[in-house]
Formats: sequence, structure tokens, C-alpha cells
Amino acid sequence: MAERVHLRRLAGTSWFPVAVGIATLVAVGALVEVLLLAGVMNRYMLPLPSDVLGAFRRVIMEENILSRTGDTAFEVLTAGFLVIVFGVPLGVLFHRFRILRMALEDWVAALAAAPIVLAFPLFLVLFGRGPKTVIIIAFVYGIPPILLKTLEGLSSTRGVLINVGRSLNMTPTQMFWKIMFPSAIPSIFTGIRLSWTFCLVTVVGVEFLVNLGGLGQLINDLAERYDLPGTYAGIAFVILLSVAFFIVLERIETWLQPER
Repeated sequence: MAERVHLRRLAGTSWFPVAVGIATLVAVGALVEVLLLAGVMNRYMLPLPSDVLGAFRRVIMEENILSRTGDTAFEVLTAGFLVIVFGVPLGVLFHRFRILRMALEDWVAALAAAPIVLAFPLFLVLFGRGPKTVIIIAFVYGIPPILLKTLEGLSSTRGVLINVGRSLNMTPTQMFWKIMFPSAIPSIFTGIRLSWTFCLVTVVGVEFLVNLGGLGQLINDLAERYDLPGTYAGIAFVILLSVAFFIVLERIETWLQPER
């Protein structure tokens, strides 16, 4: 019983989950290293984790990774802000006009699951081979989550809050800005996190497919050279960047909503 209480207290600290995650990652890496050295896993398909760690310095120093990260960050942030500017108002419109919601909600949900990236040749023809194409494809992928989460947040406003607004004779505009929209903010922030994560994944994926700048092009170049340690180091760098990106978004949400 005392051990359980001690574990619960540790789990409640901020560093303990991080330590468990890092320890798990190290243990998995060590296991893969042993299996590769023993010949159980194919070293021509998967490099040694120690070689991947050694390739990090080379990739950072020789592959101009900071400039490539800047290109990817610009495309992600541009698509992300466009998603907010258009996605939240569209979610409000879907909530305001029931016929619009009934007609298009299922199509928007289907869009979130559609393999739009396969249509990148069409986007290349329409917008040219440049950052604009990457941003637009990421924008299309990022719109559904924030639109649907905005709609969900507005639709799930508690009835007691609506009744309070009505008892105070609030106008529809006052009801929206003072009750419904503040109540929907947590759901909207969830939509922003999902949308921006989709934007990041899409940007790197399209850069890889089109071989057009950024971190995706770096991974493509390393793979074409059959530099397996460098390729996996590039992929690991993108994963670490995604984790940092997600943590920053959570911090911003916490800062803007201190009462939560």
C-alpha cells in the first residue's frame, strides 16, 4: 500500500513521466542495438541506434539543418495561422446555420481522412513548385480538425449557462461572446493543436515527396544517398521537433487559460 502511494506521488510530479519516457526510449534503443548486433534484425534495413546518435552531429553540421528547419517552420506557421483565421469562423458558421452543418459536416469529416497528399501533382500544376503549394496542401489538411472542434465546443455549451444568459435578457451577440465562445475555447485550442500537428506532418511529407526544401527534402536527400544513419537521424530530428512543437502549444494554451 505504501509503495502504491509513493508511486502515485511520483507520478504527480512533473519530471517523473518525462523520466519514465526517456528511460523507456533508452531501453528500446538498447534492445534494438543488441538485436542488430546479434543478427536477429537486418542491419541493411535498420542502422544501429549508436550510429544514428553519431550521425546527429554530422547532419546538423554538414546538412544546413537550421536553414532547412527555418523553411519548414515558415510553411508550418503560415499554414497554421491560415487554418485559425478560416477554421474558427467556419466552425461558427456551421453552428449558426443548421442547414450548412447538416449539408457539409460529414464532408468535412471525410476530408480529414482523405489522402489529399496523393493529389499533390494537381496542386503543383495549379500553384507551381514552391512553398505556396506546400502551404496550401497543409492548410487543406489542417482545416477539418479546428472547424469540427470549434463546432463541437459551441454545440456542447452547458444548458445552464444558456439559461443564465436568457434570464439576463442577453442578446444573441452577447450570448455568443460572453457565454458560448468562452465555453468553447478549450475545445478550440484542442482543434488548434490537432490542426497545427497535421500541418507539420503534411509539410514535412510534401517536402519529402516533391523534394522541395525544408526537413522533408533533407530526409529525401539522405535516403537517396543510402545514408541510413543520417536518414534515421533526420527522422528523429523531425520527431523531436514535433514533440517540442506540441509542448509549446500546450504551454501557450495553459498560459492563456490560467484558471484551468
